Amino acid sequence: MKKFIIAASISALIATSISCGKKSSDTSVKNITTKSGIEMVYLPGGEFTMGSGNAGESPAHKVKLSPFYIDKYEVTQEMYKKLELSNPSHFKNEKNPAEMVAWVNAAIYCNERSIEEGLTPCYDEKTWECNFKADGYRLPTEAEWEYAARAGTDSKYFFGADSKNIKNYAIYSKNSSGKPETAGSRKPNQFGLFDMYGNVAEWCNDFYTADYYSKSPEENPAGPAEGKERVIRGGSWNDGEELVNSTARSMDGSISDACILRDTIGFRCVRRAE
Repeated sequence: MKKFIIAASISALIATSISCGKKSSDTSVKNITTKSGIEMVYLPGGEFTMGSGNAGESPAHKVKLSPFYIDKYEVTQEMYKKLELSNPSHFKNEKNPAEMVAWVNAAIYCNERSIEEGLTPCYDEKTWECNFKADGYRLPTEAEWEYAARAGTDSKYFFGADSKNIKNYAIYSKNSSGKPETAGSRKPNQFGLFDMYGNVAEWCNDFYTADYYSKSPEENPAGPAEGKERVIRGGSWNDGEELVNSTARSMDGSISDACILRDTIGFRCVRRAE
């Protein structure tokens, strides 16, 4: 198994500002703070092996990604409040991740956050198509999500192969109190990202099809052109080890239907870095 091609180690983490900009030649992972005060992590991109030999996660295949920024934490209810958006969550707590979020409402949040910072929104709110060339916020592609979750590792879990250690990194079915907890209350992965496993499962931009890996392009895959369900990743406070890991894929149909929203699903944002 090959690991990510990343030139610098996580010890190269340094604080900077998103307004300074990054070039594609940057090869170190960096903490940054957005104009609206949200912490993100700059990831330099590179090649990694996506997927596994498990059903629904195969074939394992090589993917090459461009640099991007990703939220350090899942979008919280407090972040919603700052944009004067209605908090959809079942378990109300400003420090908790937002949940009960339809995919389209996650996309709307991305657009509103882009506008707040003077960036170009990525989503067309009539068609919900994503403009990947826009400099605003969007949901991560499934490939970007897995790259961020793996954090330079090639095992099922970013902390190794032993599932008993999940409790240190994730709020999931065996250690939750039947609900989400404060964002960032467990240990981060090697990229400094919190709650990539558990707490709430996270929307990706991609439509879901079980066989997409067999026809995925190698460079910056963005998922199928159409579908009825969107990919969710990472598992939630209500899920077990089968979903709380780097490779497991699942899907949900609550794209726009407020009648089937779930208190197990939230999201985090990304934006392009070149």
